[in-house]
Amino acid sequence: MTQSLWLMCLVLFAEAGSLSFLTTPTLLYYGRYHEAWVVALLGSASSAAGSAVQLLLLRWAVAGGRRWMRRLAPSREKVEEAIRHYPSASFLSLLAARATPIPDAPLAIVAAVVRYSIWLCSLAVFLGALPSFYVLALVGRKVHVPNGILIGALAAIALGLLIDRVRQKRKK
Repeated sequence: MTQSLWLMCLVLFAEAGSLSFLTTPTLLYYGRYHEAWVVALLGSASSAAGSAVQLLLLRWAVAGGRRWMRRLAPSREKVEEAIRHYPSASFLSLLAARATPIPDAPLAIVAAVVRYSIWLCSLAVFLGALPSFYVLALVGRKVHVPNGILIGALAAIALGLLIDRVRQKRKK
């Protein structure tokens, strides 16, 4: 495997707009070879940039009235009312979701519906990712996790996602 920070940034950029199951193993791996603060700073910036692109794509999907988005997106009225009543909650929610293992995809859809500021969304992602990315990179430096275990963990996560997807289809 490569130790290039550019590749790490590319992976984390792409992960920001997807299921994000490569993020933890990527940070553990690159933490071995680079200072934790460098991995955290570049990784958080890449993740924030990827989230900005994701938000732009979600805005496009929501605005176009695509059928497949209707079932995912909450009603515009409910979301706008919640944003009016709790304007800082959006930023803090995005920040907290990125700082924890909580999935942030539902928040991204809401942000797209209400046309939340891409700048604020990116800032929340950046600030939220910094501490967790730092800790993961530090763990990667201190605890040498063999590549086989990282690859096995990725395979297990991918298998879990596949099983979940099959279960959902069978329920319908």
